[in-house]
Amino acid sequence: MKINWGTGIVIAFGLFISFILFFVIKVQSNSKYDNELVTEEYYKKESTVQSDIEKQQNALELKDKVVFNKTEEGIVISFPKDFNPAEIEGKVFLYRPSDQKLDFEIPISISTPYLLIPKNSLVGGLWDITVDWSYESNTYMNKETMYY
Repeated sequence: MKINWGTGIVIAFGLFISFILFFVIKVQSNSKYDNELVTEEYYKKESTVQSDIEKQQNALELKDKVVFNKTEEGIVISFPKDFNPAEIEGKVFLYRPSDQKLDFEIPISISTPYLLIPKNSLVGGLWDITVDWSYESNTYMNKETMYY
């Protein structure tokens, strides 16, 4: 059987479309390729942007800043030494850009001027750490990106 050029073009287009559809279906059905939103309540979070900027500015104005250190035990967040640790309140948010299921938050309840995030709570990779805290009715926010 002879195939003319018109039939060849139709067959080529059909094969090309099949090839593309195969990969589209493969990506859509495989959970490895999940496309997640950065945050579930995007518009609600957007309304707090100005207050977050003010909190970050307050943190920058501190004489003794919050310090993030990577150690063998985990990540140590050191608060200003001249603050009473028992009066520091807030939360630490750990965001994993590659997998939303690994995100978690830790309440700040300390008796020493530092908070340890244990190594066993962290999966190796990139972490965005946000410390949203208050001391004596002043609010602060510190952000750090760390590879652990």
